Parts: sequence; C-alpha cells; structure tokens
Amino acid sequence: MIKVFFLIFEPNVAWEKIAQARRGYFLITVAHLLPLILVGTALEAWGLHKNGKWQPWLQFYKHFSTQEIINFELIQFVLLFAVVIASAVLIYKISQTFQDRLTFLQAYTTAAYGFSPLLLLHFVDASADIPPYVTWLVGLGLVIWILYQGIPRVMQPDPTHAFGVYLSATIVVVLTSGLARLITAMYLLGYMDLQHSWLSHRITNLGNFLGH
Repeated sequence: MIKVFFLIFEPNVAWEKIAQARRGYFLITVAHLLPLILVGTALEAWGLHKNGKWQPWLQFYKHFSTQEIINFELIQFVLLFAVVIASAVLIYKISQTFQDRLTFLQAYTTAAYGFSPLLLLHFVDASADIPPYVTWLVGLGLVIWILYQGIPRVMQPDPTHAFGVYLSATIVVVLTSGLARLITAMYLLGYMDLQHSWLSHRITNLGNFLGH
C-alpha cells in the first residue's frame, strides 16, 4: 500500500521498479489491488455507520442500517474490482491496434497500479460531508498523471504510438471509473435505492443462508 504514495510523489522511480519486478497476476491482485479496495470499503462502511452521509437535496444526514451498509459495500467492492479488470481488458484490446506484441499482463499491471490514487482517495469517502464526486475528480486527476509516467515503462509502446496508447487508456479510465462513481454516488446522495434491488436481495439472502 505504501507503493501508492511512491506512485503519486515519485512516479518515475515507482513505475521503473514495477516494470522491473514483473509481478504476476496473483501477486499484483492479492498484495496490492485487493487490500486497497478492501481498506477503502471498510473505512467507508465505518463512516456510513458512524456519521451517515449528507443528502444535499434533502439537507440532512442520512443514516444507513447495518444491512444497507453491508449490501452497498459488497456491491461496491465487486464493482471497483470489476472496473479495474474491465479497464485492463479495454486497454489491452485498444492498445493492440497500435502494437500486437503487448501482453494482457502489461495492461493489467498498468490498470491495477494506475488506479491506485483513485482507490486511495476512496478512503476519504468515510467522511460524511465530502461529496463522492470530489474524491473521484481528485483521484482521477492523479490517475491520469501517473499513467503518463507508467505506460511508456510498463506497456513499452513504440514512441510514435505512445501518446495514442496513453490517450486511449485515459479515456477508458474516465469512462469506467466515472460510470462506477455515478452509480455509487447516486445511492450515497439519496438518488437511488439499492435496498430493494434484485442484487441487494440476493446478497441479503446469501448472508442469511451463511448465518444459519
């Protein structure tokens, strides 16, 4: 998790070490990606339980039930992980139009570490007063910044195609993370009710089944 701060403040050095380490899928996922997502969702769950979330259109703090928080955070955990996977797939597919020697591991490494600032800023969502779109915008800006440093080192595109690969990856990150943030923000701000959704009922039933 400390690597996230190196990516933000010393991106060149951090990306060089990541490129040289050549870690596999399992180590990247278990040692870096999942802990970031897990800590972020746990902190947000604690914040929702303790302070609720400010509802701008109703002008009051909404307090969520334990079951609502569990359902939401489970959905969000899966959604954030899916965003990284989907981004890696799209970056891989798009980048192959520029160079066919790119491997999916390179695209996955770029996405998993590239999303780090956005996942780190998710920690701030534990606050009851900070709107979800603020953390997304700040995190997105940092992601775009570090991808500029990381893509040439990890994906190693031809110099003539480097900016095209970077621009494509940026568009993918904006679209995938933006869609996920839109869904979760609408719920947190009171514009969407996940409590009565089909997926929420499935999660609740699964939890009851495991409890017995």
